[in-house]
Amino acid sequence: MATGQRTPIDLDQGWEFMQRGITKLKNILEGQPEAQFSSEDYMMLYTTIYNMCTQKPPHDYSQQLYDKYRESFEEYITSTVLPSLREKHDEFMLRELVKRWSNHKIMVRWLSRFFHYLDRYFIARRSLPALNEVGLTCFRNLVYQELNGKVRDAVISLIDQEREGEQIDRALLKNVLDIFVEIGMGQMDYYENDFEAAMLKDSAAYYSRKASNWILEDSCPDYMLKAEECLKREKDRVSHYLHSSSETKLLEKVQHELLSVYATQLLEKEHSGCHALLRDDKVEDLSRMYRLFSKIPRGLEPVATIFKQHVTAEGMTLVKQAEDAASNKKAEKRDVVGIQEQVYLMTYVECPLTYFSVGTNLQIFQVFVRKVIELHDKYLAYVNDCFQNHSLFHKALKEAFEVFCNKGVAGSSSAELLATFCDNILKKGGSEKLSDEAIEETLEKVVKLLAYISDKDLYAEFYRKKLARRLLFDKSANDEHERSILTKLKQQCGGQFTSKMEGMVTDLTLARENQTSFEEYLSNNPSANPGIDLTVTVLTTGFWPSYKSFDLNLPAEMVKCVEVFRDFYQTKTKHRKLTWIYSLGTCNIIGRFEPKTIELVVTTYQASTLLLFNASDRLSYQEIMTQLNLSDDDVVRLLHSLSCAKYKILNKEPSTKTISPTDVFEFNSKFTDKMRRIKIPLPPVDEKKKVIEDVDKDRRYAIDASIVRIMKSRKVLGYQQLVMECVEQLGRMFKPDVKAIKKRIEDLITRDYLEREKDNPNMFKYLA
Repeated sequence: MATGQRTPIDLDQGWEFMQRGITKLKNILEGQPEAQFSSEDYMMLYTTIYNMCTQKPPHDYSQQLYDKYRESFEEYITSTVLPSLREKHDEFMLRELVKRWSNHKIMVRWLSRFFHYLDRYFIARRSLPALNEVGLTCFRNLVYQELNGKVRDAVISLIDQEREGEQIDRALLKNVLDIFVEIGMGQMDYYENDFEAAMLKDSAAYYSRKASNWILEDSCPDYMLKAEECLKREKDRVSHYLHSSSETKLLEKVQHELLSVYATQLLEKEHSGCHALLRDDKVEDLSRMYRLFSKIPRGLEPVATIFKQHVTAEGMTLVKQAEDAASNKKAEKRDVVGIQEQVYLMTYVECPLTYFSVGTNLQIFQVFVRKVIELHDKYLAYVNDCFQNHSLFHKALKEAFEVFCNKGVAGSSSAELLATFCDNILKKGGSEKLSDEAIEETLEKVVKLLAYISDKDLYAEFYRKKLARRLLFDKSANDEHERSILTKLKQQCGGQFTSKMEGMVTDLTLARENQTSFEEYLSNNPSANPGIDLTVTVLTTGFWPSYKSFDLNLPAEMVKCVEVFRDFYQTKTKHRKLTWIYSLGTCNIIGRFEPKTIELVVTTYQASTLLLFNASDRLSYQEIMTQLNLSDDDVVRLLHSLSCAKYKILNKEPSTKTISPTDVFEFNSKFTDKMRRIKIPLPPVDEKKKVIEDVDKDRRYAIDASIVRIMKSRKVLGYQQLVMECVEQLGRMFKPDVKAIKKRIEDLITRDYLEREKDNPNMFKYLA
């Protein structure tokens, strides 16, 4: 058995063989006629390297081959690649560079395969750069370092040509820029420092030049169209040839030059800026404005400010229109009404303006609220659609509406206007004829407006007064709508807000059941029947507004009715006391006049007055007042309605349009009317003053409760902090006046709930 030993390959001899393989590869890359590498060729070259690296020292040539591998690239680049690049310029140089880089990568791939054994052992053991890295580094150090400035300038020049509308070879740029990325071998430093920084600077300068011309020449919408188109193109540019990491930086540069720099000028452009777009309902342009300005830092804030100013101004215009309309109506009314009527109004009605406004201003107020609702619909749609539901614009809309929704019109607060608007929609015969769906929709919108009103408690009280009238006088058009708005109000303002109102609606249902029981009681006790149809509505005191309950001297017929009902009620409960509110009662009485008999629909007070004339032909003012046991104001209103107004049931001496304490009255037996049944109204009484007084009283209690609640939990607190917390707590229902809070604090000190600290009068201590 023989043993053989491999003859060592000499370095020069081995390298000469490798050189032939490398030359063949170069010829292939240069496009010269050369056969491709066969698998045998490849194996021979690989084996040669393998053998030269595995020979025993001193014949292990790993280090020398590693050096020669690098030298092969350097020699090829210096002799062939660089000369071919140096002789070309601009786009031609770029094409050559792309070709040379592509060839270089092929060369690296092939040589790395031939020398692969070095990678596996020698390089791994010595922690040297891998073959692939060495090959690419050669190109970077020799070609890239020399040419990157020229390449960068050529690329940027082509980008600017494209921006000016010329066609360029985008694929070429993509390939060139890939070199900047690939040369970093996993790092973006070369792309960012050698290309991107200059490209961004050039882009900024380019768009700065453009913008400075456009801002002078173009309207705001035209400018925005151009800006949006530019941004779209830049984004497109990134997707086609720039690296994706450039997108944010490039767009920020362009946005800065086109938008940030000229934001104020653009928004405030005369005839076409943000104000004009809002004024002219340019929805598409406003949407574009939002899209553009949302991209720049704090860009939306000035847009939202202008939006708020615009909505506020539109709202204030509506307020002024309503004010003017009310003033004109008042002036018209004054011209028409005679001097005597004027004297009557000024002398006897609590608030003469109310007498006018009940009929005339109601329509103006209805139109005003309807317009405010339309304004809200319009700009809420802007917020949702143009401004994509952005919180900044919701806030602007809220703040704008808070300004003019709390202004009030013609002496009526917005709380009263809203309550009256609801009343007109919900009562029978209201001026707005709407379908059930439209009513629901309108009520929903009214409740949204209520959110902007600071005096929600005032609205609640006005609403409750009007709800009471609808329920008690059977004026409510639809029970479902009544319950529906209460549900909406409850969601908006909480259960406490609607608890009394819900109690009122429930009371009416119970009152109907009570009436049925009363009718059964009468049919079972015929002797108790007063001989008059009697309907009594029993209410729970706490739920309803407070009404004056005078000790009216009822006619005997009515006294019998009251007693019969009281007896019936005591069969149901012994523990409840009935208080009769005659001011809310109505009667149907038969008037036997000489021409014909007419049924008169009157209030309990009017009926009591007329029934006095069954026993007397003539009665003086003083006699009527004594027999009824009423105040001057009430007697004046009653007698005026029966002797001076449309229906003169009583004759008066002297026959003037005003009531005075020396007047004498008698039954007008000659009275007639074409109708068989007439309703005789009483002049309206201004309830506003009473509502405001009630609300003020409730507010005092609320402030007291809030202060005590805060102090109970904090024990010791400074004045400023206490006021601030109190305002915050009560803000959901009303905006407490700081002076009122101060007054309530003083009151609580006198009542020993709080005390001042001796050393610091601005600090309060809670007294348990």
